[in-house]
Amino acid sequence: MQQRQEELRELFRENKALLNGHFKLSSGLHSDTYFQAALILQYPKEAAWLAEELAKKIKENNIKVDVVVSPALGGVIIGHEMGRALGVRAIFTERVDGKVSLRRGFFAGKDEKVLVVEDVITTGLSTKEVIDSLKSTGSETVAAVSIVDRSAGKVDLGVPRFSLLSLDVKTFKEDKCPMCKAGSCAVKHGSRK
Repeated sequence: MQQRQEELRELFRENKALLNGHFKLSSGLHSDTYFQAALILQYPKEAAWLAEELAKKIKENNIKVDVVVSPALGGVIIGHEMGRALGVRAIFTERVDGKVSLRRGFFAGKDEKVLVVEDVITTGLSTKEVIDSLKSTGSETVAAVSIVDRSAGKVDLGVPRFSLLSLDVKTFKEDKCPMCKAGSCAVKHGSRK
């Protein structure tokens, strides 16, 4: 397990996808560490490998999945690859007027088993929003997966949750951020405004 985690850290480093500095995350929190999973997911071979590794966790835990749902933008590529790895449909939600919803004719049918797939989880807000948006469909969210879990397993999504790399990365509210207090300006990379 530890060897696999180190391999994944090295993959992020090689692709300049593990950044150090001063960052404002999609959650609004600040951190000195940023995971830009898109820099790895741009390579289909790497994206496929990551999805296959995540799919193993779903299969090992005997979790039946009918459809994969991911939040746009960060979860789209890994969600699509997870659908391929599990042999199921892969769809995504989008934010419209601040609310996460299925669009483009996508649906999660009544009684379908849904796997929510994300690239990186920090607070779990995007993943929770996807889960909440699916409640009215009659589908059942059976688990959530991410490539990286920045909370080291602390985030409770109300469903089983799996990741390939789990780290306890410090985050700060803007008014408590030591880097801001030292005069540094945070850089914003995420897709959420």
